[in-house]
Formats: sequence, C-alpha cells, structure tokens
Amino acid sequence: MAEPKAPPGTIVWTDLTVADAPGVRDFYQAVVGWRPEPVPMGGYDDYSMLPPGASDPVAGVCHARGVNARLPPRWIVYVAVDSLDRALAEAQRRGGQILDGPRAMGELRFAAIEDPAGAAIGLIGP
Repeated sequence: MAEPKAPPGTIVWTDLTVADAPGVRDFYQAVVGWRPEPVPMGGYDDYSMLPPGASDPVAGVCHARGVNARLPPRWIVYVAVDSLDRALAEAQRRGGQILDGPRAMGELRFAAIEDPAGAAIGLIGP
C-alpha cells in the first residue's frame, strides 16, 4: 500500500484480500493487463498490481492469511483521513464497525471499517 501524500478524503489505494491470491493475481493480469510485482510477506508473497507500462502500482492482491485473515474478500478502497483514531470513533458512533486494525504502516496507520449498510472501506492516516 502506498503511503498517501494526499488530502483527507482522497482515495489513495485499493486492494483485494482473498484465499487464492495467485489465482486472482493471474485473473487480473489476464483480464485487465495488470503486471504483478511480488511483495514479500515472510514466507509468501502478496502482489502490487501495475497497469501496462506503468512504474507505480494501482492496487494490491493479498492473501487472506495472518493479520489479513479477517478482511472480507472484496475490493476495499483506502481513503486518507486527518486522524485515524477520530475517524474510527466517529464510524463506530454512527453505527459502523471496525473490521480490521488499526495497524501500522510506516509513519501511518490504517484500518478497515464497515458502514451501517455493510459496505467496507479502508481508512489511512496519522
């Protein structure tokens, strides 16, 4: 996941966590032309997916293992927020629930939440 330098409210990443990451990686490589780059996870690889001819990834395909085991098998977009703690508290106050996290990523932290309608979204911020 790229570390966002984007203003709050901006979508900064999207990924998919599934049981068969290599199979899904190959699916998107064949269907949309994404080129996978392995991301070592200590014993296995997740994948950053790059558009044809690009040097920056646009998405990730991850294994549903370890800390990712609780994530739902659906695409999750990650949105930059000013304060992850404040955003998580507000989500819960408004009927959402935390699906995963918060977890550290460099100087930032991220979490996945579910809104009151059941849709998942990721939040990333300080």
